[in-house]
Amino acid sequence: MMGTRSGDVDPSLHLFLHQEEQLTLEEITDILTRKSGLLGVSGVSHDMRSVLAAAGQGNSRAQLSIALFCYRLARALLGLTAALSSIDALIFTGGIGENNPSIRAQVLTHLTILHPMIDSKLNEENGRESNGRISTESGLLCLVIPTNEELMIARETDSLTS
Repeated sequence: MMGTRSGDVDPSLHLFLHQEEQLTLEEITDILTRKSGLLGVSGVSHDMRSVLAAAGQGNSRAQLSIALFCYRLARALLGLTAALSSIDALIFTGGIGENNPSIRAQVLTHLTILHPMIDSKLNEENGRESNGRISTESGLLCLVIPTNEELMIARETDSLTS
């Protein structure tokens, strides 16, 4: 689930929407790629900040979209661990991962099998005062690491032109 994309859907959804709603393949694709996700569930926006604001004002669809987003993210993370023998750390990055303590906390509540032990104060500070760490000393190490896409692009450009 993303801002406007649905994420995983039942494979028979396309046929159902075509037969029951008389939608074309193009219309179904548009719905699933541009009108679903946070936007489709919340009915508010594809931007998590707007969805969080609406949820804070009691919007039940916005609250549902946040809960669904956090659950689906946790489910995806657990799926990725299936091929691993151990996990050294869980890193939150990008816009939502870097800036939303409540989203991180909610995601971690679904990951108890990994034993994350979030430190509420460090999490609220986005890990700024603890070198990125938002977890306690025991349990799975959880970090917030800011992205620096411009630096990475500059480094890649330099390596290609050198």
